[in-house]
Amino acid sequence: MNDLGSVSRETKERLNTYATLLKKWNPRINLVARSTIDSLWARHFVDSAQVYSLAPSSVTHWVDLGSGGGFPGLIAAILGTERANGFRTTLIESDARKSAFLRSVIRETAINATVITERIETAPRQNADILSARALADLSTLLSFAERHMAPEGRALLPKGENWRRELPEAQSKWQFDYQIDNSKIEIGPVILSVTGVLRA
Repeated sequence: MNDLGSVSRETKERLNTYATLLKKWNPRINLVARSTIDSLWARHFVDSAQVYSLAPSSVTHWVDLGSGGGFPGLIAAILGTERANGFRTTLIESDARKSAFLRSVIRETAINATVITERIETAPRQNADILSARALADLSTLLSFAERHMAPEGRALLPKGENWRRELPEAQSKWQFDYQIDNSKIEIGPVILSVTGVLRA
């Protein structure tokens, strides 16, 4: 818990509720790899919190693509409850069972979040300030999603494994974009790509 920084008692309670629900639902619908359940806080919660920490304080609409078990979208929604600027989160997840889990967490934690059970390609355009996607697709595909769902001045925060070095040149052949790299604080190799100004090349 300490690795999530200084959060309120209410936020800690919400995070604990989320963890409890995830452990309860996971055997039925495989939200996260079973091998990671014992390291849930470091592997999923703290990892998601570091993505959240890269978002500007002025952000009001966070959109998480292919949310699955809710990382990093639900963590962003929970941590965002401490903001006073009407922060809201939209989670796009095509799997109905995973969507049901996400809605259960939203209900039990009373956070300002909405679930859209549709494919990313056909979901209504979101005009997101922040777009996130974890372990979802290669960078070129993620940029096509960003073109659809991100506001012109928005930013995509994309956790990537070590294969990001191979994906970057291909993405640059198809798209114009600016990016910065933040190394993961959890493990050596993975990074978080912060992408802005996405346009077709």
